[in-house]
Amino acid sequence: MAGTPFDQLSGDIWYDGEFVPWSDAKLHILSHGLHYGSSVFEGERAYGGRIFKSGEHTERLLESARTLGFEIPWTAEQINAAKEETLARMQLTDAYIRPVAWRGSEMMGISAQTNTIHLAIAAWEWPSYFKPEERLKGIRLDMAEYRRPDPKTAPFKAKAAGLYMICTVSKHAAEQKGYTDALMLDWRGRVAECTGANVFFIREGKIHTPTPDCFLDGITRRTVIDLARERGIEVIERAIMPEEIPEFEQCFVTGTAAEVTPVSEIAGTKFEVGEIIETLMKDYDAAVRPDAPALQAAAG
Repeated sequence: MAGTPFDQLSGDIWYDGEFVPWSDAKLHILSHGLHYGSSVFEGERAYGGRIFKSGEHTERLLESARTLGFEIPWTAEQINAAKEETLARMQLTDAYIRPVAWRGSEMMGISAQTNTIHLAIAAWEWPSYFKPEERLKGIRLDMAEYRRPDPKTAPFKAKAAGLYMICTVSKHAAEQKGYTDALMLDWRGRVAECTGANVFFIREGKIHTPTPDCFLDGITRRTVIDLARERGIEVIERAIMPEEIPEFEQCFVTGTAAEVTPVSEIAGTKFEVGEIIETLMKDYDAAVRPDAPALQAAAG
């Protein structure tokens, strides 16, 4: 993404209980979280000054940390309040919020059980994850080389920084080939997710989506499933094989950053952007924004 580097933005960041100038929000180069991936994070959006499902994100952050074997030394209530204060301090209404927690630098080695646990919260203006012109016509996906790991080899329910390494590699490889993102399979060869978003397919008016048994069951994913069912659209969670992809008529991805984004192609297979996707895009927009008139308009 072009623009000002993130370490050169202006404003303040909530860091271990107090606000520090953006440029002073630093950690030591020998922090455990940097070397060994002992870090967890959340991606959240605020719409009209309201952080969407803030409580759910905070609970997942705390649980992710516990899964990695550490306790964040702030309560859910304190973290929620800190996010709100950060948003207000940055004078933002529509924004992206990034809480991140990590092991500090007291010990450098695989074992670092006594290291200080740090927490920081930043907020900034960030539009859709994908370029607006791509999002309207549908993004193009390649097939990723790397796969989501067996649940017995990685704590997949945690939003842990280390689990995103193969996502970065896969997205970069796709972009180098002219695609926007990559679709990942799981260790069994089943369709799993994109590098930073969950995936859905549509056939004969029904939505099909992979069962999240080895990848993150996204908060946006669950929101969109609820919205579809409220519309009376059947949502089927099941194992999906890659050879089924050409049989689907439509495809879209979901995530806090991606929101609801249509897919126009997966490695040569073309999809249309149909009425169901357009409806869910409108319904999701109405759900995340605090103004009641927009919700009524989308529902009508």
